[in-house]
Amino acid sequence: MPIGAFAQRSGLTSSALRFYADSGLLPPAEVDPVTGYRYYSTDQVARATALRQLRELAMPLAAVDAVLGAGADEASRLLDEHVAKVVGDATAVQQKAAVIKSALGGNVPGLPIAAVKGPVLADAVEQVMTATAHERGMPALAGLRVEASREAVTLTATDRYRLSTRTLVPAEAPSQTWAGTVNGDELRAAVAAIRRSPLVRLEAVSNGIWFRVDDREDRHCRLLNEEFPDHRLMLASLGEVTTRATVSKDLLLRALEEHPGERIGLHVADDAVNVVSADDEHPGIPLPATATGQALQIWFELTTLYPAVSTAIGPDVLLDLRGHDQPVTIRSADRGDLTTLAMPIKYDHSA
Repeated sequence: MPIGAFAQRSGLTSSALRFYADSGLLPPAEVDPVTGYRYYSTDQVARATALRQLRELAMPLAAVDAVLGAGADEASRLLDEHVAKVVGDATAVQQKAAVIKSALGGNVPGLPIAAVKGPVLADAVEQVMTATAHERGMPALAGLRVEASREAVTLTATDRYRLSTRTLVPAEAPSQTWAGTVNGDELRAAVAAIRRSPLVRLEAVSNGIWFRVDDREDRHCRLLNEEFPDHRLMLASLGEVTTRATVSKDLLLRALEEHPGERIGLHVADDAVNVVSADDEHPGIPLPATATGQALQIWFELTTLYPAVSTAIGPDVLLDLRGHDQPVTIRSADRGDLTTLAMPIKYDHSA
């Protein structure tokens, strides 16, 4: 087919096809020796389409040539390598832009929020942010809510099915209250630098928050403008606890891993937590526990319950239950400053 028809089939312009032909990436199947017209075959469409897609990822020509000439596994590895480089470059650009903006603003210091031990803050961020989610139309769900009072710094995240919150005692008490929702992706990129700093000072600026670290480049994260869900109202409206159980975190996680289904039932009664299945062919997994209150059976999605349990601090978890259709509070039996709410599901055994 002539170059114009091939351009339409492949999505590449005629000028791009000439460029890729001259560079050796996509030579035409035939060139008329008299007119110099280039002709392409139908079996070249797939290579041309792949070439266009790779270039849309800003992949250099040499890397494109390597991907097109590689097997499936090697091509996948090269793609992952390229994406990692692009993401790393983007993060570096964001940080440099933040430094430049600070300098353009006369390097005016931000509003001091609090000072927190770096390793403690990094761990808390990673624990709480397991409850984030990238959901179209709700960008706040991918962020971390930071609230500073005169007594504490509180971190909160929610994906609507879980809500995790942890309260930190600052190394230096905040001088005033402050609250903002921090861009979750940028905060994750800053965690490594935060962890390596003995003390991190938080400063708020008009469009973001600075994490001032010792002997390293300070990290800046943007604030999200979207309203964060009213988690305090939800916490305040929780009903009375009717059943309480303390169980080994490791034993519960192991039972969840061995459970055959995607939906998990917990039956709490008689000093035991039984991890049950709707399938009668699979017997329940009884776990020793300290249980008080009413006997209760409650169901969860595995993707909701497992991360809520796995991020708890310490060897035991405390489950506060309020009924089969109410949120369950999951917290450390000996460290209650990390708390997660997990939403149950209505499970129809006949389905």
